[in-house]
Amino acid sequence: MNGEHQMEELLDNFALSQGSFQKLWENIPLQTTDSPTPTRNWEEFNVTLIPDDALHEGFDEGLFELPSTQEFSGSPVDNVPPPTSTVLSTVDHPGQHNFQLSFQDSGIAKSVTSTFSQQLNKLYCQLAKTCPIEVLVAVEPPQGAILRATAVYKKAEHVAEVVRRCPHHQKVAENNEGVSHRSHLIRVEGNQQAQYVEDEHTGRQSVTVLYEPPQLGSEVTTLLLNYMCNSSCMGGMNRRPILTILTLETPEGQVLGRRCFEVRVCACPGRDRKTEEVNANKPQNGTKTPGTKRKSQPAPATEAKKVKSTNSGSEDDDVFVLRVHGRERYEWLKKVNDGLELMDRMPAADVEKVKLKSQKTAKLEMLEPKSGKRLLLKDSSE
Repeated sequence: MNGEHQMEELLDNFALSQGSFQKLWENIPLQTTDSPTPTRNWEEFNVTLIPDDALHEGFDEGLFELPSTQEFSGSPVDNVPPPTSTVLSTVDHPGQHNFQLSFQDSGIAKSVTSTFSQQLNKLYCQLAKTCPIEVLVAVEPPQGAILRATAVYKKAEHVAEVVRRCPHHQKVAENNEGVSHRSHLIRVEGNQQAQYVEDEHTGRQSVTVLYEPPQLGSEVTTLLLNYMCNSSCMGGMNRRPILTILTLETPEGQVLGRRCFEVRVCACPGRDRKTEEVNANKPQNGTKTPGTKRKSQPAPATEAKKVKSTNSGSEDDDVFVLRVHGRERYEWLKKVNDGLELMDRMPAADVEKVKLKSQKTAKLEMLEPKSGKRLLLKDSSE
């Protein structure tokens, strides 16, 4: 016990002192019995001691210190774009920059290549024709901001599918253009710095361009888009409605603003816009209620309907419409009416001759035997 007590006392004294490890080693007892405690001779060990000064030369005292949170700002981890969602949001969000879109009023003439319906929030355009879109912001976005255009399907049953060009137009682009982004539906016209991106996780395709501030004297930035496939193309959109999502983003991919609009790529944008706007107004005007059909009325009996009457007061000058059932009956009555019309145009003398001839023909048909010799009638004029 004396040895253990002596060892504890030695360690306590060493902890409060500035002694070296050599002194501690020499003072450690070899046995813990009551016999005299011999000490170890340090020189008996072949140990090369490192000078104390050498331990401090070139040693980084902050090697094991954790870096502060400020040192991580701007690191590559922060520059990684956020993951892309499988289902993209189609809700308009102007954001703090008040991100807005506007379209030129092209009208509904047959000659227009693109036109936008404010009522339907829908763009109508021809295949591979220029579609100007004006971008307006109230607050200037950060340096290096980008505009991204992405096409998605509108209906819920197709929203997870990727919008691509049809195989036919892809083949045409490969043979004629040889572009690597031949499967992309949306193209940017007049900008050689456009980047065509395909998300590695979802496969969605988009095109990005750097945001350019408005030129002097203008308040908007014009973006030129092309749609490289018809909405009716088999193997592509196949008559499925699509939406275009246009977003304003930071260089790191953070969304600052979002705008969405429907797109129809067709041969006659003006005609299709007019037709769909009229159909959309029908329920509001009460001319047609969706989901209801007009009950067919039973065909009335054949009757004559007076259409027009002259001022002479004569019933012979009135015009009537006669409803006839059956094609054969109609043709028969039409021949009768044509004959009567022809007689009205003939002189009275000619009409009498025609009547006499018709009467003779009728008598011959009545007297003519079904078989055998025919009867010869003497002409009364002789």
